Amino acid sequence: MDIRIFAPHWGSNELEPAVFIDRVKAAGFDGIEMSLPLDAAQRDDWTSRIAGAGLLLIAQQWETVFHADFDAHRDALAGYLANACGARPLLVNTHTGKDFYTHEQNLELIALTGRIAREHGVPIVHEIHRSRFSGHPMLLLPYLRALPELELTADLSHWCCACESLLEDQPATLDATLPHVRHIHARVGHAQGPQVSDFRAPQFAAELARHLGWWDRIVALRRAAGAATMTITPEFGPVPYTQTMPFSGEPLSDAWDQNVAMLRLLRERYAA
Repeated sequence: MDIRIFAPHWGSNELEPAVFIDRVKAAGFDGIEMSLPLDAAQRDDWTSRIAGAGLLLIAQQWETVFHADFDAHRDALAGYLANACGARPLLVNTHTGKDFYTHEQNLELIALTGRIAREHGVPIVHEIHRSRFSGHPMLLLPYLRALPELELTADLSHWCCACESLLEDQPATLDATLPHVRHIHARVGHAQGPQVSDFRAPQFAAELARHLGWWDRIVALRRAAGAATMTITPEFGPVPYTQTMPFSGEPLSDAWDQNVAMLRLLRERYAA
């Protein structure tokens, strides 16, 4: 099984496309994960540049977070996903629904993503993320029971924060969830937040080991299922995900540097 590792565009939005793509290539990533412009010409410019550089694309939609009203959220989700699928990415990662929508409303949104995925022939996976339908294990599990085919992006750093733990007391939850994972966001969280200040620091050894253990299990599950490819995006984010010094606001670490360091760790870990 091929392990493909993607660079997040998040945190580098200020860079011109050519500059960012050169940075991604120089670091050794296999592709880019990004939210694409809704303007068709701008979207196609990005996809042409990415393909021309020999890189793969994972499209992302997260902008529905700005639509609290259910009808507006549903309409925006349809538009963003159709635009993302139109770029013909390897897959689309979506932030779907809200934790305060009813079970039936979130089911409607999940069904909508399924129809769009089938229409375009592009897999769409739902990210585990705070404030979405998957933001806490007890929110997600009813959907897994109702939809055995549901496919997820594992960003388990969010559950560390939501559950104020490294999920040591929830083995059954992980057993139920990890077989549904098709994509990983490789960020290391902790019991009080979704991102440690620097995963290489010795005080975060337990958090790193815990996340690596989850990712190892997911990779093993996908290999056992006969998957040809597994995708991973190191996703350490900029401020405010990156912690800052009080008063000065100086970042305590560099998110891009951490993403490149995680790329190298994962390359070595999954070299076989």
